[in-house]
Amino acid sequence: MGMNFRFVVFLLMVIILSSCGSAKFGRDAMLSQDIGEYYKAIERYRKATRKEKDREKRVVYAFQTAECYRYIGDYERAELYYKNAIRRGYPDNIALLHHADMLRATQQYEESIESYRMYLDSVPGDERAQIGLESIRKTQDWVANPTRHIINPIKEINSRESDYSPVFVAGRDNEIIFTSSRKGVTGKRKSMITGQGYTDIFRSTFGVQKQKWEVPKLLDENLIINTEDEEGATTLTSTGEQMIFTRCRFDKTQPLGAELYSTSQSRGSFSEPVRVQVVGDSIVAAHPAFNQDESLLYFVSDMEGGFGGKDIWVAEKTGGSFSSPVNLGETINTPGDEMFPYVRDNGELYFASNYHPGMGGFDLFMAVKDEDGNWKIENMGSPINSPLDDFGIAYVKGEDKGMFTSNRKGSRGDDIYSFLVPPKIYEVEGEVFNKENNTHIDGATVRIIGTDGTNMKMRTQNGKFKMKLKPETEYVFAAFKDGYLRDKASASTIGLADSKDFVFELFLTPTDSPIKVDNINYEFASFELLPESKTALDTVYQVLIFNPTITIELMAHTDYVGSDNANFELSQKRAQSVVDYLIEKGISPQRLVAKGYGETWPKEVTRDLARQYDFLKRNDVLTEEFIKKLTPEQQQIANAINRRTEFRVLSTDFIERFDAEPEK
Repeated sequence: MGMNFRFVVFLLMVIILSSCGSAKFGRDAMLSQDIGEYYKAIERYRKATRKEKDREKRVVYAFQTAECYRYIGDYERAELYYKNAIRRGYPDNIALLHHADMLRATQQYEESIESYRMYLDSVPGDERAQIGLESIRKTQDWVANPTRHIINPIKEINSRESDYSPVFVAGRDNEIIFTSSRKGVTGKRKSMITGQGYTDIFRSTFGVQKQKWEVPKLLDENLIINTEDEEGATTLTSTGEQMIFTRCRFDKTQPLGAELYSTSQSRGSFSEPVRVQVVGDSIVAAHPAFNQDESLLYFVSDMEGGFGGKDIWVAEKTGGSFSSPVNLGETINTPGDEMFPYVRDNGELYFASNYHPGMGGFDLFMAVKDEDGNWKIENMGSPINSPLDDFGIAYVKGEDKGMFTSNRKGSRGDDIYSFLVPPKIYEVEGEVFNKENNTHIDGATVRIIGTDGTNMKMRTQNGKFKMKLKPETEYVFAAFKDGYLRDKASASTIGLADSKDFVFELFLTPTDSPIKVDNINYEFASFELLPESKTALDTVYQVLIFNPTITIELMAHTDYVGSDNANFELSQKRAQSVVDYLIEKGISPQRLVAKGYGETWPKEVTRDLARQYDFLKRNDVLTEEFIKKLTPEQQQIANAINRRTEFRVLSTDFIERFDAEPEK
């Protein structure tokens, strides 16, 4: 796995610690580790281990080597050295905790859970271990339910060395500046932290003709910005004219800490950088980020007044200088490290943390302030985050796309990745049919009403219509044409996590022939409606509500069994009981006529009936004469078909008259 560069910038933040008292264990190695030179310390521990005969000291060297690998983001090697130290009896149980973290980062979840639990047996309730266990639970959920981000490494920009923290110039997607320790940096020395060159700031533009990023070049070859020291982690004003960047200075290879510098450019050349006074002289300041109107400068420091590790602070711009910095508070900052702040043009704050519940290593988080000014933070989930380190994000202005940094599997050290959230596309395709014969109805009108205020009409072409829908909206589609009853369908895009195509069919019933009401049953030889009939009648009620200008005749028919008079009387009462039910539900009596036809109107076989029964053909009329020629079983079926309730449309221009006399 490639060495993890950003820790160069972390040395940034290392206040040089005295090495008193550490000399007894591989003195040189301890000294290098104390001042943040982890790469150099690893080499020195290796030598010390080879020469050391004392078993206890060798165990300590194994543990400290693991710590160094953890600091430079080489979690696989760190895991092996922690395991080695624990196996040989390293006395401090912090080794168990860090080993569990490394197992988690290398996706050995079962072993990791076991290590966290062993650690919790000796340190009950420890927050770090509990967060580790919670992180494993959440990781499984994030991986099972990924976000819609599509991510890809940018091959033309990335090198074998570290490339990180891209920034879009003036928020456009065709030019970036970023930090890199690639070959071609201006400094000649190697970093004692990572073993790579001291970083510089590079730029690349997107070539429209080749449709790829051009080979990155030094942002400045005149040694005004890029020097033999380390430069990196930048922020730009919205115009791209002013830049604040991090510089780590060295004196005979000893780090002097990290500072922020400001420069402005005109016509491609930069002014001499000036140190930005946001913190006291001896304090570390790094990873600058302007908010959208440049009134605030966010940055990272480990100065006093924080919550441990590196914290994110903010300073307000007043005139040409910055006010005293304020810590962002414990919702964002933790005992771990919070770094690489970035403010999107919509005001969202992004940062990286290795303490908040995450997938492992550094994860990217988004933070927004609620109405009371309190921060709410959210892990960006998979696939933006991985079990290794993910940080240094930037968005293109006004778009849901950008770049971020990761050393996930497949990277060569820290690499820059592009990300894109494809827009959600909602589309509806509808077909309008004649319910009687299942043919398309051309030229039907479809009315579309949406909760966003949409109110439009369109006509079907070859019986079809198609349109795009907006997110977070409910729609109703109503189809109608003269000579037909209407039909409607609905679609909602509220809360949909992904694109969706809605497909539905609308059926318009012609009004020129009787319309059967299915499942209307009565007590035998009675006009009492059975309970299940009421469900069927509710569909008639819906038809009347949805077609408010129609008047209908409810028609009840019997079979030929029994006397003509008895059948007439029974059918009239049956039709009236249906009408009474509809009036009870609030339908105007002016729209309803009850008519009993007894056995006088035998059913004419429809296409559907002919399809259902092979002994019937379309247009057969189920007269007494016809039925008597059938088998006894077929006679029962035909009589049942004749015992029916139907309605027909009498008029389509009804307007309710409240002064009308109610029907007697």
